[in-house]
Amino acid sequence: MTSPSRLPVLAGLPLAVGSGLAIPVQGRINGALGARLNDGIATAVVSFSTGLLLMILISLVLPRGRAGLASILPAVRTRAFPRIYVLAGAIGALFVFAQSFTVGLLGVALFTVATVTGQTVSGLLVDRLGIGPAGKKSVTGIRIIGCVLTIAAVAWAVSPRFSGAGAGSDAGPGALLVPLLLPVAAGFLMSFQQAMNGTATVHYGTPIAATLVNFVAGTIVLWAAFAVKLAVAGPGNPLPADWWYYLGGPMGCVFIGLGALLVRSLGVLVTGLGMIAGQLLGSLALDLVLPAPGTVVAPATVLGTLLTLGAIILATLPWPRGALRRQRPVR
Repeated sequence: MTSPSRLPVLAGLPLAVGSGLAIPVQGRINGALGARLNDGIATAVVSFSTGLLLMILISLVLPRGRAGLASILPAVRTRAFPRIYVLAGAIGALFVFAQSFTVGLLGVALFTVATVTGQTVSGLLVDRLGIGPAGKKSVTGIRIIGCVLTIAAVAWAVSPRFSGAGAGSDAGPGALLVPLLLPVAAGFLMSFQQAMNGTATVHYGTPIAATLVNFVAGTIVLWAAFAVKLAVAGPGNPLPADWWYYLGGPMGCVFIGLGALLVRSLGVLVTGLGMIAGQLLGSLALDLVLPAPGTVVAPATVLGTLLTLGAIILATLPWPRGALRRQRPVR
């Protein structure tokens, strides 16, 4: 087994931001496909299935992919890591469920803040517990401040969209509490997914194998849900012929694979924060270059995105031990 080498922070963090750029592209593609099919579950099935097909092709064609493919079963049989880690892709399926069933009620802005809050808090927890391949990382005052600033910056960046929240936004806060818990839970579990994929990558020797297993688990869960939906509601609209509708899955391969690679070097929290920054930058770029109907880029969106980058740098820099703590007098 050859473990992927660790990357320095200066190289890994830009990669984390770059992988996050794929998230809004995937969201835009899957959103268009969902509108075309009028079926959120079918859209998720298409996205995961195309991603799975791409990962199978990569695993068979590339030498490193074939080596990783051959190492999957031995690693699982010998319990090189807890076997439940092979189900990490089911967390991705849960995220898609949360997106499909709550965005219409909460709106994109509230959904984004909820998932980022859950992911940021769990990133601190996962690093503290040492679940990921980077080992344990202390919960310092600087990291907590960076996390709080990130959540606040994301809320500021998406605040212009709050006026476009879903129909449920007219209801009182109590009516939104239950549906709000689902994206918070999905975001909370995303850090565990990254840690599980990262640990599996160390034992497989390549993120290609971990990404493949991730898509296998997620696709199985979604096809099972789609089968139930077909039995209850029947088929929806036919699949479109345009090729670009099927690029959502490959975009998922990018950020899942890079996330599995980077958590060993950066830790779960910093990898997640970098992806959040990339997500905001990608959304801003899409709104400027390929705006959706009715899109307006507000100053809060730009400033909130810049503040997010600053918060991530704050949480990432190697601050001296004891920063923000009261120094004990020397005796």
